[in-house]
Amino acid sequence: MLGRIILLLIQLVVGWYAAPEIMRYVKVDVGEFRILIYALLFGVIVWVLGLLGALVLKDVARPSGSTLAVAVVSALIFAGLTLVPDVTQAVAKVVSGVPDRAYPLIGAVIGYAIKR
Repeated sequence: MLGRIILLLIQLVVGWYAAPEIMRYVKVDVGEFRILIYALLFGVIVWVLGLLGALVLKDVARPSGSTLAVAVVSALIFAGLTLVPDVTQAVAKVVSGVPDRAYPLIGAVIGYAIKR
């Protein structure tokens, strides 16, 4: 259990800082749909960190290909929520200052955790 909690924290921190660095090399101009590319990156980053975590951490199972699919799909769903202004306004009323790219990261981690 402790290994999974540590993995979850690692996925959140590394994903938060690694995706913007990778996005600097992505030369696709999609405007407001850039969040969907972030979702794909977050899903892959979370899954790769799960693979590495399975090698290093005790009691952490190796993720499968379907875990990657669930992480990416849930990240895309959460990223899609940012395209609906009513959703972001409702979240802002509860928790202020949530950046848009936090949605797909949280979605990827939740999808990974649910599939595991």
